[in-house]
Amino acid sequence: MSQRVTIIGGGVIGLATAYALVREGLSVDLVEARDSLASATSFANGGQLSYRYVAPLADAGVPWQALGWLLQGESPLRLRLRLDPAQWRWLVAFMMACRRSVNRRNTEVLLELALHSQATLERWREDDGLGNFAWRRNGKLVAFRSEHAFARGREHLLDPVSQQVLGATDIQALEPSLVGTPFIGGVYTKDEEVADCHRFCQQLAERLRASGRCRFLLGRPVTRLIRRNDEVTGLLLGHEQLDVEQLVLCAGHRSPGLALPGLKLPIYPLKGYSLTAPIASNHRAPEVSITDYERKIVYARLGEQLRVAAMVDIVGFDETVDARRYQSMLRLARNTLPEAADYGRAVEWAGMRPATPTGVPILGATRYRNLWLNLGHGALGFTLACGSGERLARLMC
Repeated sequence: MSQRVTIIGGGVIGLATAYALVREGLSVDLVEARDSLASATSFANGGQLSYRYVAPLADAGVPWQALGWLLQGESPLRLRLRLDPAQWRWLVAFMMACRRSVNRRNTEVLLELALHSQATLERWREDDGLGNFAWRRNGKLVAFRSEHAFARGREHLLDPVSQQVLGATDIQALEPSLVGTPFIGGVYTKDEEVADCHRFCQQLAERLRASGRCRFLLGRPVTRLIRRNDEVTGLLLGHEQLDVEQLVLCAGHRSPGLALPGLKLPIYPLKGYSLTAPIASNHRAPEVSITDYERKIVYARLGEQLRVAAMVDIVGFDETVDARRYQSMLRLARNTLPEAADYGRAVEWAGMRPATPTGVPILGATRYRNLWLNLGHGALGFTLACGSGERLARLMC
């Protein structure tokens, strides 16, 4: 392919796609609605690169579990029904995907893409010298509070060769910051990683600028795709038209608003929250990434900062931080790891994860001969970004 590629979306998916295309020798225009790159969903996500923990949210029993969560005061899930057909369609499709056989099949797809993404990032780091984004292979511990949950975790290992089942004494020896916590055991995977997604995006942007093959158009929201028959011929940027030869849509949860006739994009935003707190010498921050299984909250050390992330809010397109939800997450973090960081100086954030009902992203060609898709990665955007970008670049080439 010798045509120039236009990408809509300057988050981690769009940037990884641009980087993969430039590595293949192509030229790229990247169009981003905001004035800066990676300033929305990719800005302060959980920081965990969880390559072997990719099971979709949709699974047998989840609807009943979700009902229990909704009755809790500090539930990891919040649902606010709206007069929005897109929300109802997404919820119905999600319920249809809550079957064990469907979950198992989708998990296999995600695991294969995740491991490919891990290998791709490793190749980019080694071959291209990508660094300075707080990357570490520090391992991940999924910690359990109850015997029932622990038994379920032991039964559903995705990679028994690399995953270890540990008791309470073992997890405290592995991660001393857990001494005194209520966790009774865990599953540890030594090859899992952490990194700062925003800093990674900045690294990609620097390399793309230096390549001479990528042009950034920032602060340019796309209002419409212009088509002729089975081809996209341009983008409408306000009153200006940008002609395109090949187009990749990576606009996250805003992508359905740009869909063309006959192109269904079953994507809805799942709002998540994070806090980033500084770590000083007197703190006992975990070195291993931790997922509190029952509380559905994750902890990742990124250099001298602790990133804590949690919550799934299915509440529409409001991107603002809900103070009550943030305070709930902050209380959980303080109660579980009170000495891990300076929570009094924590910075709050909320982001809209663009999710499909099945949890599997939409990746590849469309009925329009020059329109490609790379979207719907949900909470796994950072984890799957490099593999998704490279896979799409190879499909296009």
